Amino acid sequence: MNAIVALCHFCELHGPRTLFCTEVLHAPLPQGAGSGDGAGRGEPVDEEEGGIQMSSRIRAHSPAEGASAESSSPGPKKSDMCEGCRSLAAGHPGYISHDKETSIKYVSHQHPNHPQLFSIVRQACVRSLSCEVCPGREGPIFFGDEQHGFVFSHTFFIKDSLARGFQRWYSIIAIMMDRIYLINSWPFLLGKVRGIIDELQGKALKVFEAEQFGCPQRAQRMNTAFTPFLHQRNGNAARSLTSLTNDDSLWACLHTSFAWLLKACGSRLTEKLLEGAPTEDTLVQMEQLAELEEESESWDNSEAEEEEKGPALSEGAEGRELTKCPAESSLLSDCGAWQPRKLSVFKSLRHMRQVLGAPSFRTLAWHVLMGNQVIWKSRDSDLVHSAFEVLRTMLPVGCVRVIPYSSQYEEAYRCNFLGLSPNVQIPPHVLASEFAVVVEVHTATRSSLPAVGCEGEQPLSKYEFVVTSGSPVAADRVGPTILNKMEAALTNQNLSVDVVDQCLVCLKEEWMNKVKVLFKFTKVDSRPKEDTQKLLSILGASEEDNVKLLKFWMTGLSKTYKSHLMSTVRSPTALEPRN
Repeated sequence: MNAIVALCHFCELHGPRTLFCTEVLHAPLPQGAGSGDGAGRGEPVDEEEGGIQMSSRIRAHSPAEGASAESSSPGPKKSDMCEGCRSLAAGHPGYISHDKETSIKYVSHQHPNHPQLFSIVRQACVRSLSCEVCPGREGPIFFGDEQHGFVFSHTFFIKDSLARGFQRWYSIIAIMMDRIYLINSWPFLLGKVRGIIDELQGKALKVFEAEQFGCPQRAQRMNTAFTPFLHQRNGNAARSLTSLTNDDSLWACLHTSFAWLLKACGSRLTEKLLEGAPTEDTLVQMEQLAELEEESESWDNSEAEEEEKGPALSEGAEGRELTKCPAESSLLSDCGAWQPRKLSVFKSLRHMRQVLGAPSFRTLAWHVLMGNQVIWKSRDSDLVHSAFEVLRTMLPVGCVRVIPYSSQYEEAYRCNFLGLSPNVQIPPHVLASEFAVVVEVHTATRSSLPAVGCEGEQPLSKYEFVVTSGSPVAADRVGPTILNKMEAALTNQNLSVDVVDQCLVCLKEEWMNKVKVLFKFTKVDSRPKEDTQKLLSILGASEEDNVKLLKFWMTGLSKTYKSHLMSTVRSPTALEPRN
C-alpha cells in the first residue's frame, strides 16, 4: 500500500511532533537513505514473519557525513526537541524490512527524508492533534484533500504520572493520496490500529500504577496547588514513550507492526479493470464478501467480550511484542466458506463429458441447470471437490450452494451440490424424486478399464461412474437452449478450453439478462400471465425447460439489483401512469 503510517505526539513544550513513521519504498534505496539489501551488506536479520525479513539499518557515518545529513534534514533542530519529542537516538540509522515476495522495502525513521513528504506528514500530524479530532479527543477520524493527501487518524491518551492531567496525547495516522482506497480500508485499519494502541496503553498503565504506588503524585500536587506548574517541566517531565512504557525495544516493535500493517492492508484489496457495468456474478461475490467481513467482525467482538469476562492473562503473556499479530488470512476461508482444493481431478467440463460419456453428462448437466440437487457418492473427497468445482461454472454464483463432503444427507434447500461418503444412506423419496440426480463412484473392474483414455483421464481410470435419477432425461428431449449451446461448444475440438470457458461466461450473462427482464416483468411490474407468455416468446425461452431455468436462475440475482429495481418502482416518477 502506497502510504505512510506515523506515530505523533502533542508535546507540552513544542506542540505537535512526529515521533516515528514508516514508509514504503518500491525502488532501491537512495545512497543516503541507508544500506542496501540485508543479505548482501551483512545486516543482522532479527526475524522473518509473513514473508517480510526484518533487519536494522546499520551504516557507519563519518562526522562530516553526519553533519551534512543533519544540516540538510527537513526535520526540526535538536534545540527544538525534548526527550518527549524524540524517538530514535542521534545517529540511529532507523529500521528497514525487506519483503521477499514483492521486493518492497519498508523504512522507518523519525521523519521522512524527502522534504515534500516531511511537509505532508507534518501537516497531518498538526491537524490530527489540534483541529481534526473526534468528540472526547480520543478515537478515529478521517480528513484530508487532494493536495496534501487523505489521512486516517486515531488519537489516544497514554498515562504519565508526571504529565498535566496524568496523561499525554498521541495519535497514529495513515496518509495516502487514494481517498477511495483509504475509506475502504477503514474497518481493517481501525481494528489493527486499535490493537496497537491497546498494547501501548496497557504497558503505560502498568508503569503508571507502579509509579503511583511508590510516590503518589496527586497528593503531592494538592500540597503545592498554588505553585506554578511550569517548574515541573524540567528534569524528566518531558518523558519519552520508551520511558512511559518501560520498553526499550518499543521502536523496533512499532516498525514491525507498521510494516505488517502496510503490507497486509495493501494485499487485502486489489483493483480490477471493469469494462462496462459489473456482472451479476461480480455483484454477488462482493455481497458475499461483505457478509463474511461482517461475520468476522462480529466474531472478533464476541471473542473480545469473552476475553474481558475471562480470567486475567498470565505474567508470561504480558510481555508479548506489538508485532505478534497473526497475518491476515482469507475471509472466505475464515468464515467456513468452501474453497476448492488445489488438486484437480476433473480438469474441465469437456474432460468430465469425455469421462462420463455424452448421455450421462447431459443428464447431469440438465439437473445442474434446472437447480435440482446433485449428489456425488465417493470415497475420494478430492474427486468430489473437483467435480463440484467444474460443475459450478455452469451456474451463476448466486445459485451455487455447496456442501463438499458430509457424513449425513442434507436437504435440498441447504445445498444443490452435496458430496457424501459411500456408506451414507440417501432417503428413498430423494432417490425416487425427479428433482435429484445421484452420481455413484465405484472402483472399476479390470475388464471395464478403458484401453486408451483421453488426455488427463489417467487418474480416473480406476473409477466407474453411474448416474441415476428418478426422472431420467429422454434422449430426444430438446432441453434448455443454453445446454444445447454448451454441448455444441464442448464438442467443437477447434475451441480450446480457455475459449470454451469464455463461451460459458457469455452464455450465462446472456441468460442472466433474460432473467433480469423476467424478474422486473413478473415480480416488480406484476404483469398478467398472458403478457408473460408473450415476453417469453420474444426472449426465445417459451419452452418448459427454459422457463424452469429462468425461474431457478432468478434466485441468483444480486440483492443490489433487486433493491435498485424496488427503489425505482417506489420513486415518484415510477408511479406515474403509463401512456
